[in-house]
Amino acid sequence: MTVIFSCGCVQAVIKRSRNAAQLTLFPRWSRSIWITAWEQRKLGELCTISKGHGYSKADIRDVGTPLILYGRLYTQYESRIENVDTFAVEQEGSLLSKGNEVIVPASGETAEDIAVASSVRRSGIIFGGDLNVVTPVSKLDPDYIALAITYSKAHDDLAKRAQGKSVVHVHGNDIAEVEIPCPSESEQKRISTVVLGLDNLITLHQREPPHTMKEGKNANRYQWRIAFLRLLLAMD
Repeated sequence: MTVIFSCGCVQAVIKRSRNAAQLTLFPRWSRSIWITAWEQRKLGELCTISKGHGYSKADIRDVGTPLILYGRLYTQYESRIENVDTFAVEQEGSLLSKGNEVIVPASGETAEDIAVASSVRRSGIIFGGDLNVVTPVSKLDPDYIALAITYSKAHDDLAKRAQGKSVVHVHGNDIAEVEIPCPSESEQKRISTVVLGLDNLITLHQREPPHTMKEGKNANRYQWRIAFLRLLLAMD
């Protein structure tokens, strides 16, 4: 299957086979307008960066205030978090979401695993310890920031900044130095809407009966998703 897709200043041809998705990028032209590359900006210039504190698995309760622990970004990763199924009794001094944050794990097993992000689009959720909390201060779409950190060149940059051997760490100052492409706010929202819509579609297809599942499907799904996300965010 071949798909031709355009977004912003990038056009792509994606050729999908059973086991892989091949992506080719082209610059997109307008008859009357020369479309220039998006500006690259450091996250430290665009966002404030803080850190969650307290809480562990031992604090989880059946009811209480919604809680996100850093492990969720590994075991239950979502590009956009709206619903949480873990709860805790709120402690004094807790950091709670306002619904426009982006979270990045502060520690993990590998540099690749740690260089991911999720937007949190619901208020009143506790941010547990070992979570870097990135909050936009200018006109930035949190969904777009999360996708850019996870799938654009920012992912590779952040992975290179991770420190440690058996356990790797990423600090707020590391995230602050990472650059992301910055299209207009409206274009950011268009990009995140398309990608998250695709995410939902893929999730629906995952709900096929077990007898329809094919060997290597998870790897194929991952490649397909990465192809689209790199299409939307790549600047080469």
